Amino acid sequence: MEDVRELKELQLDALREVANIGAGHAATALSQMTNRTIMISVPEVNVRALEDVTDLVGNADEVIAAVLMHMMGDLTGRTLVLFQQSAARALCDILLRREPGTTGEFAVMEQSALKEAGNILASAYLNALSDFMGMMLVPSVPSLAVDLSAAVLTSAYLNFGHARDFVFCVETSFRVEGTAEPLQGHFLLLPDIPSLRAILDAIRLS
Repeated sequence: MEDVRELKELQLDALREVANIGAGHAATALSQMTNRTIMISVPEVNVRALEDVTDLVGNADEVIAAVLMHMMGDLTGRTLVLFQQSAARALCDILLRREPGTTGEFAVMEQSALKEAGNILASAYLNALSDFMGMMLVPSVPSLAVDLSAAVLTSAYLNFGHARDFVFCVETSFRVEGTAEPLQGHFLLLPDIPSLRAILDAIRLS
């Protein structure tokens, strides 16, 4: 599958358009959830081998919050929504309607909020991809891991194995009404081999 590295700019533009549509849907859902205006932009879309993703999502020794979901339906694989620890805490403050800087540890309520945010993001991106592909994609119930970036990505890599290690990585920037700095996150789509081929075929025909 080395040809995944040779996607032309036009084909990457198609992926960006799908990601932008997903970001728009996610922003609407999160705005309704928080009763605040939330804008989500997609600064970058990359297709990488999983072992090369660490440099895109932050330092290997930084703690991140990772929301994992399985992708089922006509395409199969997994999705990961990643937030650096500081962004995850800020997001919990927003989702739980707290004063900025309130969230400390990720207890049950905070974990639930992060899983819901990850679910909204992943579902929005998968729905956009579903429309683009003309296929049914169904996300599973989300799970959450808070660990070092390297540990989370290594676990995903080991679970997938060397045969299906290409990742679609969408950098996601949140700008929330009333906050000064945008929040950064990443959406990773890890399709299995048949699904990867189907996505690449659809992109090349677009």
